[in-house]
Amino acid sequence: MLELNFITDLIEERLVKGNFRWLANFNEIHRDYPLDKFSIPIYATGGLEEKGFFLSKIFSALVTPKYKVHFLFYTSPEIDVNFLRNVIISCKKKFSGDDWIFIGLVQVNPIGKAVKGSIEKIADSRVGVTLYSLTSKDVVSSENVLGKGLKKQLNLVEAKFEAFDLPNYLKSFAMIFSLGTLMLVAVALFGNMLIAVHPATLLVMAIISIIIGHKIYKTRYHNTLTLNGVGFELQRGTNVTDEKWSNFKDISIHITPTHETCLRLYSKEKTLDLPLSRVGMSRKETYSIIKQLI
Repeated sequence: MLELNFITDLIEERLVKGNFRWLANFNEIHRDYPLDKFSIPIYATGGLEEKGFFLSKIFSALVTPKYKVHFLFYTSPEIDVNFLRNVIISCKKKFSGDDWIFIGLVQVNPIGKAVKGSIEKIADSRVGVTLYSLTSKDVVSSENVLGKGLKKQLNLVEAKFEAFDLPNYLKSFAMIFSLGTLMLVAVALFGNMLIAVHPATLLVMAIISIIIGHKIYKTRYHNTLTLNGVGFELQRGTNVTDEKWSNFKDISIHITPTHETCLRLYSKEKTLDLPLSRVGMSRKETYSIIKQLI
């Protein structure tokens, strides 16, 4: 099912951006990784060591366990108990006994009682499993620490792509900050100069600009793209466009004057651009998938 491909691309993008750093610092990603008789769409490895400031590295070296962490992501129309058991056995055979193993699963159909019970009863504290259903939006995870942590970080029931657009946020921030500066100039000219140039006043103005600027950014500029096998929802600020793939007859890769990449969809009445760069989607993979849908 093509919707599962969107989900897989979404997970890869989150890994690249470091969105799973609360699980581990993943630094290597494999696609279609062979594990015994299985082909795992995404396999990532990493560790718990900090990669930040010098003091953080020292603390990490002295305190943080040196466990290797494995993350496997698999999609299927339906996950059964046999698959779950066999993939866990394969992981334990492949990886070291002290390693941590996270297994994220997504299926199309509702989650069956048998597989739900098997996941919840996983006793090994080194293996965390989470299973999502795209149809029912249900989620089940192992009751250990790794399972609960994986469930919290994946937060996955649909292929929803979004990315923070720094230039447009700075535009929103600058708009409010400029207005605040003009107000302070007016206060300085016609009121109290000391209040206008006081550091506390400038700090408050900066904080207000950050908060209101973020609000303006979310309502005017932020892009969110949700995809499935039937169609998509594109949200730009508060404007929402909901379309079906069947409404379009052709697709092309479009480069904007600011060198952003879009997928341009063509129908009889109009064209519509999907902002790949702004939502952090792969150009090649997304083009191939959508080409099959229209």
